[in-house]
Amino acid sequence: MARQKQGEAGITGLQKAAILLISLGPERSSGVFKHLKEEEIEELTLEIANTRSVSPQLKEDVINEFYEVCLAQQYIAEGGISYAKELLERSLGNEKAVDVIGKLTASLQVKPFEFVRKTDASQLISFIQDEHPQTIALILSYLSSNQASTIISALPPDRQADVARRIAVMDRTSPDVIKEVEGVLESKLASLVNQDYTPIGGVDSVVEILNAVDRGTEKHIMETLEIEEPELADEIRKKMFVFEDVLLLDDRAIQRVLRDVDNNDLAVSLKSANEEVQNAIFNNLSKRLATMIKEDMEFMGPVRMKDVEEAQQKIVNIIRKLEDAGEIVISRGGGDDIVV
Repeated sequence: MARQKQGEAGITGLQKAAILLISLGPERSSGVFKHLKEEEIEELTLEIANTRSVSPQLKEDVINEFYEVCLAQQYIAEGGISYAKELLERSLGNEKAVDVIGKLTASLQVKPFEFVRKTDASQLISFIQDEHPQTIALILSYLSSNQASTIISALPPDRQADVARRIAVMDRTSPDVIKEVEGVLESKLASLVNQDYTPIGGVDSVVEILNAVDRGTEKHIMETLEIEEPELADEIRKKMFVFEDVLLLDDRAIQRVLRDVDNNDLAVSLKSANEEVQNAIFNNLSKRLATMIKEDMEFMGPVRMKDVEEAQQKIVNIIRKLEDAGEIVISRGGGDDIVV
């Protein structure tokens, strides 16, 4: 123990990082660089360049410390500080365990509700569905969009829009409130919450959730918000894309999208579409294909609304994917031109 402390005396965190990357070798280090900011890469590159030699003992000490901190972080994510400390004490001893945990708590902030994010969404539903809408909104703001979308879809229809609205208008929440809610959820991570007010929620958060829920839930929430909070609904809509918004695309963009759309999905998706949307699609198909799609729509007869919504969602996903890839640009207001 004393030998390790002596070997690391006067070594800064930046120097340790440089030594670790040197030890990992160029291939693994380049992989690490992909996850760092540009200024961090510059600092590390300069430090690596200035590192002339590293003793075997110092190299071993740095690698061991890195391993111990990673191990502690994993234990914290799995079961909290107490759980991590208990496991580390078994393998490293009490003094070393306290030292490792201390380094983490001083430099690492574990995001609130980490314990909850490890839990299956279907199990969380029964646990939080009877909570106050503000409490549910707070919890969903910290969950992944997939978890949050599953939960909000399972809520009673009259609560879905209320919770979505609360997420959208949420800005900053007191650490005391977060701790209290975490306590209800038996979370062990409250001690790591930053004592500054924590930014959460907001329009971007609710857009991510709405983009992940099923079409029916999204539609219900948006329609309710348009009545109760029209300005908020408009702000949310500008940041998300729904099937009817195909009208925001110009002809070239629609043609690009249609190249990736299955003909059967297209026929099903248009069963409940308004005339304006249908015309926008048919006008960008060849006459032969447009005729074939119309015949398919006629011959398939009645279609379940769920199937229509799923087909529309597939097309929306294609549009969002193409936008992310830069192949199309969606005009979300402000008079921006659409470029393909």
